[in-house]
Amino acid sequence: MNDAPVNLKTHEERIIRDRGICGGEPVFKGTRVTLRTVLASLAGGDSPDEILADFPSLKAEDVQAAIVFAAASAEEDLPVPAVPHIR
Repeated sequence: MNDAPVNLKTHEERIIRDRGICGGEPVFKGTRVTLRTVLASLAGGDSPDEILADFPSLKAEDVQAAIVFAAASAEEDLPVPAVPHIR
């Protein structure tokens, strides 16, 4: 993958939901490759280059968008631990 600056809104432009495509599951725009598939591949240890080789309809920006999406989702969903009161 390239070292271009990351656009934090990338996932909003590259990942879409359409009830007529893969039952409404999030996919990469212009493809039928699901976000879940790419995230599972990354979690399984596949490199971005391996994912791009497996799914030639994807671009490097799509894999980056999946990572940005996951990071944004984790930030929203993780609870903030309570700070213990020190006396």
